[in-house]
Amino acid sequence: MIGKLAGRLEYRGSDHVLIDVRGIGYIVHVSERTLATLPGVGEAVALYTELLVREDLLQLFGFTTLVEKEWHRLLMSVQGIGAKASMAILGTLGPDGVSRAIALEDWASVKAAPGVGPKIAQRVVLELKGKAPAMMAMGRAAPAIGDGDGEVIDPAVAMPPAPENASAQSEALSALSNLGYAPGEAASAVAQAAGAFENATTPVLIREALKRLAPKG
Repeated sequence: MIGKLAGRLEYRGSDHVLIDVRGIGYIVHVSERTLATLPGVGEAVALYTELLVREDLLQLFGFTTLVEKEWHRLLMSVQGIGAKASMAILGTLGPDGVSRAIALEDWASVKAAPGVGPKIAQRVVLELKGKAPAMMAMGRAAPAIGDGDGEVIDPAVAMPPAPENASAQSEALSALSNLGYAPGEAASAVAQAAGAFENATTPVLIREALKRLAPKG
């Protein structure tokens, strides 16, 4: 399994890039969002990758973070979601947006991705809503490409163990801050969630805090 590529960007297409790794060129399919973050042709580039194996096809898909890669794997597990639809969802929402939309059961946001209809979007939310809080917590532990020493970390290992409530509140607050919520409103939402759910774990606190932070009306 090819889990990561690092080399020189040789070519940029509309939905893929060609990466030269010591004289071997790899075609890697990426989302629009990921493509926009990559450097120019001739520059160094690194991506986490997922290999799709079919009877008549081998395709590499590239991601800048392990969280994005893991969301791709989860989305692909939903019936009716292939690689193209998964990349469309990630390209439209980004991994943080996918986490937020699914945690809040906002299937309309998922449906905004090109080629994703309402029934498929609802199925995505229904089947994956239990995964979103844990994925958001994982985002705090899993590195982006190029962070640290660049070692590829298994997401299951990166996931922190179930913490005590005090630690869970701190981790939930950090996850919400990473999503762009102001410290004050994030702290208030986490405190309300912790008060309503005694000894709640990090994923539960994140999910409940997001509900309280969701726009009213």
